[in-house]
Amino acid sequence: GVTRLLLTRIPFFKEIIVSSFACDSCSWSNTEIQSAGRIQEQGVRYTLAVTSRQDLNREVVKTDCATARIPELDFEIPAFTQKGVLTTIEGIIDRAVAGLEQDQPVRRATDEEVANKIDEFIGRLKQLKEVHSSFTFVSTRESVAPFCTGEVRGGFLRLGSPVDHRRSFREQLCGEPSRPAEGRCSCEIPHFKEVIIMATNCDSCGHRTNEVKSGGAIEAQGTRITLRITDPSDMTRDVLKSETCSVEIPELEFELGMGALGGKFTTLEGLLKDIRELVERNPFTLGDSSAPSRTEKLREFIGKLQEIIEGKTKAHFIMDDPAGNSYLQNAYAPEEDPELKVERYERTFEQNEDLGLNDMKTEGYESEGASAR
Repeated sequence: GVTRLLLTRIPFFKEIIVSSFACDSCSWSNTEIQSAGRIQEQGVRYTLAVTSRQDLNREVVKTDCATARIPELDFEIPAFTQKGVLTTIEGIIDRAVAGLEQDQPVRRATDEEVANKIDEFIGRLKQLKEVHSSFTFVSTRESVAPFCTGEVRGGFLRLGSPVDHRRSFREQLCGEPSRPAEGRCSCEIPHFKEVIIMATNCDSCGHRTNEVKSGGAIEAQGTRITLRITDPSDMTRDVLKSETCSVEIPELEFELGMGALGGKFTTLEGLLKDIRELVERNPFTLGDSSAPSRTEKLREFIGKLQEIIEGKTKAHFIMDDPAGNSYLQNAYAPEEDPELKVERYERTFEQNEDLGLNDMKTEGYESEGASAR
């Protein structure tokens, strides 16, 4: 088979080595991660209160010498029992379930009572993914820190951008002097550029917003990015959609105009789910104000979009950004991605007009101002 190694840096964390092995003969594949940094002087423990299904999507870097625990089930994955992985909270639960189910046929034949108890425990693990009630996820590392995305709040994990202690606009609206609600930070995207991530979270009214803007200037040329979605793993690609970027899915005859959804830094799956929610939550499309014929077509569209998200249907995903500030992750970087095509083009007069560039003068304006006076 072939082993591929990728040195990459996780924002707000450290550099890691991603190792991927695949055999074309037997189709066996394997992935693992290793820390590329030095051993830290202190250990660390992350505690996350999982209260919604969204929390299950938080990314986790679990090294081979880190432990993972769920106290409510008295469940623990000891250190050195699994290889290092870059996954999610849900992924860790799924790996635990797969490991327990692996030898169940043998157990049922040799010790049915133990097998039944394990089946019961597997059922409890699977119920955690429904998040009918909150549970706690604890990751501990003696030396090299594990990592989990989120924020620190009330003693629980809430990692993320640095927080400015200022009253946000939303905070003034709800009238409560809440705790820090506004955050801003810059982040370097590998093989792209620096972006600015802004997020607000009001502890009083629960309102949350997040937005991503380019940290650089408008590019000299526009960018058109085309991805041919052929595998469910494409859904994990990082996507930076600027507020000037439009999105198109030709197979669905769908186009999302410039400015819709604002700027976002997420995964392809996350962006497609945001598009689905945008359609579902519009009262004039699927609400009481919609026409029956239109409702049927939109439900059909949502069903096809869901098939793309689940990896059941192949499709083309196109991002067209006249400002050139959008990005879609190359899974083979720094090599070329056979399924990804990036085109640079000259903007039209109308596109420059939309970006406010036709009337913008950056040279010689000082002398013109002086002569006018």
